[in-house]
Amino acid sequence: MKDCLVMKSPASWHRDMYREGAPTGNGKIGALVYGGIAQERIAVNHSHLWSLGKVQELPDIHESLQKTREAIDKGDYWNANWISAKALKELGYDSRLGKPCPLCDIQLELLDRKLFQKYRRIIHMDTGEVTVTWQEGKDSFTRNLFVSRSRDLIFYEVLSDGAPMDMLLKLDLHETYEEDASSKRKSLSASGAIGSYSRDKMLGFYGQHEDNTYYGAIGRVTTDGEVVALDNGSLSIKKSTRLLLVVKPFINESYEVAIDARGLFPMAEYDYVQMKEEHEKLHGTLYGSVELDLTAHLKEADGFTRSNEELLAEAYDDVAGPELLEKQWKFGRYLMVCGTREDGLPFPLYGIWHGRYTMAWPHNMANENVQMIYWHTLAGGLPFAVKTLIKYYTDRIDVFKECARKLFGLPGIYVSAGTTPGNYMPNQVVPVIINWIGCAGWLSQHFYDYYKYTGDEEALRNQILPFMLEAATFYEHYLVKDDMGKYKIYPSVSPENTPGNLIPKESPDMAHPCPSVINATMDIAIIKELITNLLEISEQLGQFEDKRQIWQDIVSNLPSYDTTEDGDVKEWQYPGLEQRYNHRHLSHIYPVFPGSELVKGRDDDGILAAFELAVDKRILGAQTGWSLAHMACIYARFQKPEKAIECLDILSKACLLGNLFTLHNDWRGMGLSLGKGSNAPVQLDAAMGCVQAIQEMLLYAGKDFIKLLPALPARLGKGSIRNIRFMTGRLSMQWDMDKKRLKCKIEADRGTKVRLYLPEFVADKSISIYINDTNYDGFKSGDFLELSAGSELLMDIR
Repeated sequence: MKDCLVMKSPASWHRDMYREGAPTGNGKIGALVYGGIAQERIAVNHSHLWSLGKVQELPDIHESLQKTREAIDKGDYWNANWISAKALKELGYDSRLGKPCPLCDIQLELLDRKLFQKYRRIIHMDTGEVTVTWQEGKDSFTRNLFVSRSRDLIFYEVLSDGAPMDMLLKLDLHETYEEDASSKRKSLSASGAIGSYSRDKMLGFYGQHEDNTYYGAIGRVTTDGEVVALDNGSLSIKKSTRLLLVVKPFINESYEVAIDARGLFPMAEYDYVQMKEEHEKLHGTLYGSVELDLTAHLKEADGFTRSNEELLAEAYDDVAGPELLEKQWKFGRYLMVCGTREDGLPFPLYGIWHGRYTMAWPHNMANENVQMIYWHTLAGGLPFAVKTLIKYYTDRIDVFKECARKLFGLPGIYVSAGTTPGNYMPNQVVPVIINWIGCAGWLSQHFYDYYKYTGDEEALRNQILPFMLEAATFYEHYLVKDDMGKYKIYPSVSPENTPGNLIPKESPDMAHPCPSVINATMDIAIIKELITNLLEISEQLGQFEDKRQIWQDIVSNLPSYDTTEDGDVKEWQYPGLEQRYNHRHLSHIYPVFPGSELVKGRDDDGILAAFELAVDKRILGAQTGWSLAHMACIYARFQKPEKAIECLDILSKACLLGNLFTLHNDWRGMGLSLGKGSNAPVQLDAAMGCVQAIQEMLLYAGKDFIKLLPALPARLGKGSIRNIRFMTGRLSMQWDMDKKRLKCKIEADRGTKVRLYLPEFVADKSISIYINDTNYDGFKSGDFLELSAGSELLMDIR
């Protein structure tokens, strides 16, 4: 049961059952199992089924940049803030993001139920199967579902080991019991653009999309029972002890195909076990690419036989235990494997488990959220996911060039923070988004890291490097040199924050009233990182010699990281802009994490302490699920394990649901996050952020160093990890902090030159290491290692 999430109850969030559904998927098709015994609904989604929003031609407002700068130069931040956004609005620009559209529901009604016992809803993360089991007296019932990664089919099995079952099956419009679903059904029904049907042993549903194509699903039943097709589109099945429903979702079809989609269904005989084995080979390889065990030393009775409800209750009463933390790590990886694939779309904030037709922030938001979703993937052995992300953005370089030209009058690319499939132009016409220029640079970090982890030269030359060069070209022309020869970045936004002295006194809780100022620390760090990486590539490839002097000048003359009188690093490196601690974003800590410009133990302790103090000063009641995960990663970089894990403790109390979905904020007034109860949307970025936080505790690997267990909390003092990646290879570890034992194997997939740092509990020991069976005595923490491709290093410290 180590790779299972066990729940003793069905989804229970009234009218929003999707929030606690049991998710599964194949990277394109997602399913949420609610788990009702008598009335089951399984929500089905398709990753490519999005509303188009509103896409418009972007007006040319490039003169607004100079007007904005002139106002800022006069100190008039308030008027400067809105100049570009107002110019777009005055020209009628009203582009809007698309929204995901649920595809359908699988409805199952089991008739004549009795009192149940021993109910379980289980997510088998290693196989991608969701199981619902229960007993009624001496009879046991099981329902199994998975989404085939090889066939794009849903396989749903309903079994009884005793009394035969009578049931009704139907494919229908996804139901929310709210206005969004009722209005959709009403509008589609009025034009005959929706329907459910049953013929022989086949089930179908279709609905018209806003682009006039049709989506839906076609399914076929195999059973030992009696099957009758009903006029309402249902199948009546009687006296069945086993049933297999195979469902083929579809999108972008014509009306003629959709109303009788039997031609889309692959007419073959399917065996559930064989199809599951075929699927497991693909799913399991991805899911098991890295393995973590924090509980092998625990008694089974205290470990993975416990349900989510028990583990969450323990965390709420005290702290998150190793069992829960291990499951969170595995669940985040499971969501990534189920929620995206190489030939698909990036993983958005809800993954492919959308339960409403109108949801809060369902798009790809790349001023924090997209990045957090993908932080864990490379070290976690899931580079396929980053390839999808790279393609999504690099395929739109021409669009982003148009944005740079029309918004700013500059060459290069400008990437808007929020995008959805089919809509990549600026769409959230507010200063905090329009005036933020850091998106392309931050994404470049992920893209270049992908190359460093994989050595994918083709992706570097054809996708990554062109994107990075265009991003750098924009910054080169956006920067302005002051009279002292230093570069000034303006307007400059620290995502979604506003300097404290620009917050209206009468409205201290306003989110971001005036974010457009000068020299956001994050912008400085992003530009410095991008240009530094390009200099590195230039040296490696022997190219871009004409750019090196320009790039070196930029790196040398960007503003430094200054501190306040209290000693914390400033969020804006410009006089007169005051700190605002009552905020969730941690953008100004970028040089420490997610960047690696400043590294604990390598760089000046004073500046690192200034960054740490800036994190300490953030106010708890202003945080979110994702900011707590982000903060945990940062504290791990500072090698403060107990601070790091405390962030995950807070998250588990405030923003973790029974299925381990994460929330943006708490809604119960407990003081652990922002929000006052009116809304608590699901955001799965925090689930992914928890994966990275735990990985940061166990390994920090840069291009020329590896730190083993740099921020290991006491409660994770014993465990193991297998095949976690660094940039040129992989490593496996077993550790026992109390006994001061560490066993490690490092495998070099490519040539590796690093300094290896050991955890504090063994750092004072002089040890022997073996490289390809040759013994080397006297190795100490921080010593330099050089391994050729295919080499293996072993150490066993006791």
